[in-house]
Amino acid sequence: MAEDDPLRDFDPFDIFDAEAARLDRFFTGLDGDGWLRPSHCSGWTVRDVLAHLAGEEMYNHAVLDGTVPELMSLMSAEGISGYEDFNEWCVRQRRDLPVEDVLREWREKNGDTRRRMRELGPDAVLETMAGPYPNGRQAFHYDSEYATHADDVEAPVGADEADDRTLWRVAVGRFALAESESKVQVEQTAEQIWVALDGVTATLPYPEFVAATVGRLPASYELDPRLASALRCLA
Repeated sequence: MAEDDPLRDFDPFDIFDAEAARLDRFFTGLDGDGWLRPSHCSGWTVRDVLAHLAGEEMYNHAVLDGTVPELMSLMSAEGISGYEDFNEWCVRQRRDLPVEDVLREWREKNGDTRRRMRELGPDAVLETMAGPYPNGRQAFHYDSEYATHADDVEAPVGADEADDRTLWRVAVGRFALAESESKVQVEQTAEQIWVALDGVTATLPYPEFVAATVGRLPASYELDPRLASALRCLA
């Protein structure tokens, strides 16, 4: 990676393993009522988040297997018109299954995904829906999604890991904004992120910047809507 790449100091595969382990510990400890609790992902329960994670392994494996065109054909046959429709379809397909089966499906298939991605290494090229893409960077996108959904279901984050977790999420957010050629200016200081767009500026603490990049800022947070929209660049 380039000298100025914000991701250069982080291992995407180690992060993927850590976030998957966090979710696994959390899901394993749930009882019946815990599965039905609303998550912070609008419209989904904790169980729905698990179903989403299990279902998207169809896509992850298609990327690794080089069968994305076949998956897109299946989506078309099912009347699925985009990624959001695919997510909802994956959740619906698993709502009547025993939650233990869904957990087992996710655990096994995601374990396979993580193992294969690590074996490929960061520079391998994957064929994604968006076209050829480096394996390491794809893993960083998965890292962000897993951390976001872990927060959605309120999976615990230890005090000894919180700061480092926030730092890599800031880096992924900065990378994703640059990758998408966002017009928002971003400057990182020791404790805050300064952002600017069309003359509108704001200074966000690291956690709030991360929340903005994944569309999880609370409605009560005072940030110009133009900035909030421009900063959202991840799941």
